[in-house]
Amino acid sequence: MSTTPERVRLTALSHGAGCACKIGAAELSPVLAALPPSEDRSLLVGPDTADDAAVYRLADDLAIVQSADFFTPIVDDPYDFGRVAAANALSDLYAMGARPILVLNLVAFSLSDLGHDVLAEILRGGHDVATEAGASVGGGHSIDDPEPKYGLAVTGTVHPEAVITNAGGRPGDQLHLTKPLGGGLVTTAAKRGIADDELVQRAVDVMVDLNGAASSAAVTAGATAMTDVTGFGLLGHLHELCQASGLSAELDSAAVPAIEGALELAADERCLAGGSRRNAEHADRFTDWARSVASERRVLLTDAMTSGGLLVAVPPGSAPNGDALGARIGRLAEGTPGRVAVA
Repeated sequence: MSTTPERVRLTALSHGAGCACKIGAAELSPVLAALPPSEDRSLLVGPDTADDAAVYRLADDLAIVQSADFFTPIVDDPYDFGRVAAANALSDLYAMGARPILVLNLVAFSLSDLGHDVLAEILRGGHDVATEAGASVGGGHSIDDPEPKYGLAVTGTVHPEAVITNAGGRPGDQLHLTKPLGGGLVTTAAKRGIADDELVQRAVDVMVDLNGAASSAAVTAGATAMTDVTGFGLLGHLHELCQASGLSAELDSAAVPAIEGALELAADERCLAGGSRRNAEHADRFTDWARSVASERRVLLTDAMTSGGLLVAVPPGSAPNGDALGARIGRLAEGTPGRVAVA
């Protein structure tokens, strides 16, 4: 936590917290679909599969992986905001099986309103997480903005034949989730004065936890497809993975882990972020809900996460439940591409 003096609540300055401020998947998809595709054969992964990062081949044995991610404050402490934003951006590289090497700061901030010390703490948080990941901070770009925003442009490396996308899943693959859900519920509750400090700290601990070890475990287990769970919620990101892989999925809602205390917030409308509400509306278009699925579980599965875990598809039996790949929550199956059955 930061040791700087008490200041204005950062979350009070933002219209949406963290990845909940993203443009919804349903609204964004037609915009991206209208863009012309790249004809560069060295672009191994572009925007057409809604993957986590772009991959560009530089040589037969080397490709770079690039992404950018930034958002409005999700917590009030500036140091924690920087750490969460950095871990979230780096997750895009880990979801592709890449090793981070370089990051650039992306800053929107009002020095006149918030002061130099607050920005310094945000940048220190980002620097510490990037350093933990083994990446160098090479500079960045800033603009003056009354609504603070922070994130990173990230670059990593991977062998072209070792890239893990969200499009390689196979029927029967087991689905694993490496972090608990509920961060959106907790941080929205905190913004509205409902969540206590202990619950918020549990959510922060989840969000700043890097996905590096989970990514390595996924590679070792022979992962066929992988993505990270962020603003579109678990169901939204699983839907994208299934569409890209040409498959459907079966999900066990009771097996999906939650941050301790998060499910208790799901019944309170005040704890639902706008992004989570959009996720729920979008999920109803491709999800077959069993009647037995409790309402709080439905909320959890569409919770707009920030710096969530990796959703990994691995061959049957290649990863035990509860290891570095986390909880086994379902499987991929033959069926309508993108369709998800939740029991």
